[in-house]
Amino acid sequence: MGGDDAALRRIAAGDRAVFQAFYRAHSPWLSVRLRRRCPDPELAAELLQETFLAVWRVAGGYRGGADAAGWLWSIALSRLIDSQRRAAVRPRTVVAAGDEVPGRHPSAEDEALTRVWDSAVVEALQQLSPELRAVLRATVLDGLSVRETAVLLGVPEGTVKTRAMRARRQLREALS
Repeated sequence: MGGDDAALRRIAAGDRAVFQAFYRAHSPWLSVRLRRRCPDPELAAELLQETFLAVWRVAGGYRGGADAAGWLWSIALSRLIDSQRRAAVRPRTVVAAGDEVPGRHPSAEDEALTRVWDSAVVEALQQLSPELRAVLRATVLDGLSVRETAVLLGVPEGTVKTRAMRARRQLREALS
């Protein structure tokens, strides 16, 4: 999109009005995608804000030519993965099956996965690193190609293929 390229150049120059217009144009779809991946609405809103703060700070690093929406999503996904890493190192409370954690509701994606796959598969998926899960979600659940996944995640296509292969191998091992 030429319009987004020009907008990002103006944002890099400090144009707040263009930044606000960019935010209004992209925040609705980005918010929906984050909420699909993050069951905590407050965290999803925080990640949205962090993403646009990063855009304000690094817009000058956008080289154009690539899809600006893909670039924006790669920033948001990076923030999401970072939040998942932080959550993974925090102690967790073990909850018995069927019990709910107060204030935490499963995402629609998680509910669908639970209904479609048995608990062993769900548990195996949860054991994958955030990077491997992100590749599987993009390629399997979102139906993106390797190239689209690479743009989305901001990694080379070979990295996407390697992560997908590692994820499948780890799932096979966990389920055997």
